[in-house]
Amino acid sequence: MKLISKILVAITILLSFTSCNAQIKNAKTETVKIYGNCEMCEKTIEKAGNLKKIAKVDWNVDTKMATLTYDSKKTNQDAILKRIALGGYDSDKFLAPDNAYSKLPGCCQYDRDAKVAVKTEPKTETVTEDHSNHANHTETPKVEVQDTNQLKAVFDNYFAVKDALVKTDGNTASAKATALLSAINVVKMETLKTDEHNVWMKVLKNIKEDAEHIADTKDAKHQRDHFDTLSENMYDLIKVSKQETPTYYQFCSMANNGKGANWLSKENAVKNPYYGSMMLSCGKVVETIK
Repeated sequence: MKLISKILVAITILLSFTSCNAQIKNAKTETVKIYGNCEMCEKTIEKAGNLKKIAKVDWNVDTKMATLTYDSKKTNQDAILKRIALGGYDSDKFLAPDNAYSKLPGCCQYDRDAKVAVKTEPKTETVTEDHSNHANHTETPKVEVQDTNQLKAVFDNYFAVKDALVKTDGNTASAKATALLSAINVVKMETLKTDEHNVWMKVLKNIKEDAEHIADTKDAKHQRDHFDTLSENMYDLIKVSKQETPTYYQFCSMANNGKGANWLSKENAVKNPYYGSMMLSCGKVVETIK
């Protein structure tokens, strides 16, 4: 009787898994480690990662391994792990923001002491010396070369969009927004500093959406509508990213139909991207970011 019960359970699990795969088209399955403690963690992790008919997460409380099944044409592993990280749970690829982790119940606050904040793969160069005459030859040392700030290209293209809107040049703004999208798409999130990484996860979807809207039109008015929200998210990002020179956060109370709007500038002098030559100097510096 016990044997029959075990067989029935196995069949039920198999049918459940088969049903999940049947609902998800273009199904791809991967296994990754996600840190957690208990059955409550299991529910939270799976709820954060699941998307109806797009992604299914099955996390094992004993092994800490999660099976991800997803539609490879609609999402990917990174997107699923980012949602889980924002829910408070680390993986080997994405670190949960501290505030998300701190909100977890006490029983769910897994040990993070031994974890590296973000998985990095720094570039290295080999320093080779002639040890042929040395009796005690040792392994050739490696010297780490730090990656340059890969967000610099993102900020530089944002400023180029701003400059085009100051001139009310929709064609150039569109072209610079296309370059901005390219810069966004090549950022390797896992190599960002922890603070940058956490903010990047939060703003990535929105800055891509705004950049796409600006790139897809030559209408400066429509571009300015999206430049407003693009600037808000860029502000959050530049606040945690060390810059070589100061950045000025500026504000015009008349923009956005009188609601006011901000923008970032490398210049202290106000050059309004929302009105251009109509009211070029309308606005003020509200914060200097160093």
